[in-house]
Amino acid sequence: MDAASRRQFLVAGAGIAALTAMPARAQLAPGDESVALWPGAIPGDRHATIARKIEDQSKDPAHPDRWVTGIAKPVLVVRRPARPNGAAVLLMPGGGYGFLSYDNEGTEQAAWLNARGITAFILLYRLPGEGWDQRQLVPLQDAQRAMRVIRSRAGEFGIDPARVAILGFSAGGHLAGSLATRFAEQVYAPVDAADRLSARPDLAGLLYPVVSMEAPFTHGGSRDNLLGADAPAALRRAASVETRVTKDTPPTFLVHSGDDGLVPVANSIALYNALLAAERPAALHVFDESGHGYGARPRPPMTTAAWPELFHAYGMRKGIFRA
Repeated sequence: MDAASRRQFLVAGAGIAALTAMPARAQLAPGDESVALWPGAIPGDRHATIARKIEDQSKDPAHPDRWVTGIAKPVLVVRRPARPNGAAVLLMPGGGYGFLSYDNEGTEQAAWLNARGITAFILLYRLPGEGWDQRQLVPLQDAQRAMRVIRSRAGEFGIDPARVAILGFSAGGHLAGSLATRFAEQVYAPVDAADRLSARPDLAGLLYPVVSMEAPFTHGGSRDNLLGADAPAALRRAASVETRVTKDTPPTFLVHSGDDGLVPVANSIALYNALLAAERPAALHVFDESGHGYGARPRPPMTTAAWPELFHAYGMRKGIFRA
C-alpha cells in the first residue's frame, strides 16, 4: 500500500482503531538522543493511560516506515550532522493528527538535512485525541515549547538560535503553519526560563500541508482529530492557518501536488494568497504528480523529488542555511 492509500485508509473510519490494535513490531532506536519538552506537569494532562505503539508499515527492514501513536510524553529526537554549520530544522511529521509518520516524515528528512550540515530535531508531539484537555491546543503547545527548548540549549546543540527553521508534512504542515502564525499566542502557562524565548521560526517549510479547517477543501480527518467532531465554526476558523497570517509570519516555503486527492492543493494556494496579501516572503511549488505523503522519496521519475534542494536553496537565500 503506498503512502496516499495508507492515509486514505486511516481516514476511512476505523483506521485509527485498527492501527492501535496491531501489535508493535518495531521500536524507535534506543540509542537516539532525546530531549523531554516538559520538565514537570504536561499541559492539559488528564492522567489518562496512554501507551506507546509503533507499527512498521514497510516490508523492507532496510527502510522502515513506522507509525507512532500513544505520545504520553512529547520529546525532541536530535539528529546531529557530522559537520554542523549552525543551522537547525524542527521536523513535524504528519499523520492526520491520529499518528506520526516517524520515518517518512522524520528520520528520512533528518538524514538529508544532516548531509547538508543542518542539525535536525524530530518532534514527537502529542496527539489531540489521546486524552488531553483543550485538545485543539495540544500540538501547538508542544511545537511552541520545542522551539523554545531548542533555542535555550543552542550552545549545547551547536546551533545559531537565529537560524532555526521548521518543516512540517500534511497535518504536521498544519502544525508548522500554526506555529509560524501563532508563535506569540500564549497557549500554556510558562514553566521555566526557556519560555521567555521566542517560539517564532526563522523560516517555515510546509509540504502538502493541511491548511484550512473549513469547507470546501478541508481535510476532514485532521480537522476532527484536532478539534473534535462537529467543532463550531468559530473554532474551525481560528484553527485555519490562512486566517492567521500577519506581518510577523516568517518566510514560508510551500510544496504541493496538483493530483493530491487527500489534501487538495487549494490548501497551499489559500495560504500562499494570504501570505502575498500580507506582503510576506513566500514561495509555492506545485507539481503535476506525486499525490500525497511522498516525503523525501517520491517514486521516480516524479519531479517532486527536487523539493529538498529547492527548500535548501530557499533557506540559503533567506540566510538560514549555509553551503
